[in-house]
Amino acid sequence: MRMQHLFQKVLTVGLVSTIGFSSLLASGAGAAPAQAAESVATSKGTQVVNYGKKYMGVPYRFGASTSTTRVFDCSSFMKHIFKKYGVNLPRTSSAQSKAGYAVSKSNLKAGDLVFFSSGSRANGRNVTHVAVYMGNGKILHTYGKPGVTISNLNSGTWKRTYLKARRVL
Repeated sequence: MRMQHLFQKVLTVGLVSTIGFSSLLASGAGAAPAQAAESVATSKGTQVVNYGKKYMGVPYRFGASTSTTRVFDCSSFMKHIFKKYGVNLPRTSSAQSKAGYAVSKSNLKAGDLVFFSSGSRANGRNVTHVAVYMGNGKILHTYGKPGVTISNLNSGTWKRTYLKARRVL
């Protein structure tokens, strides 16, 4: 009889502990480390974007050297602004489109690379252009006459020629 009573107490304590632990998880109390890690990534993405905005208006030149900030092409610009934050991207937009991991357009965050098939070398499937997502449907990139500029991802050429996105932070 004594053994049965002890067994019931252990079972009751175990059951109450399980219920308490489950409700703790359901309340999100255990989610703080994940949220903190997420905010660091978002913060770093915003830092990359803010650094890139310092180059607004810098002229575009296809094939620009990665050793200058007087002119950029789209991929040398990405390579430059990400390098400051410890991300060493490949030289071309096509190679950059294989870095990091895929992210859906609906889950974009500041600092994500977005890729397009646009311009004279485009066939609708090949990567010919790269930009960095700023948030709120905006991208920071460089092309043609405006040089480094901000565009709307969800309209015009950029909406039509969007291919994919990658997260490297």
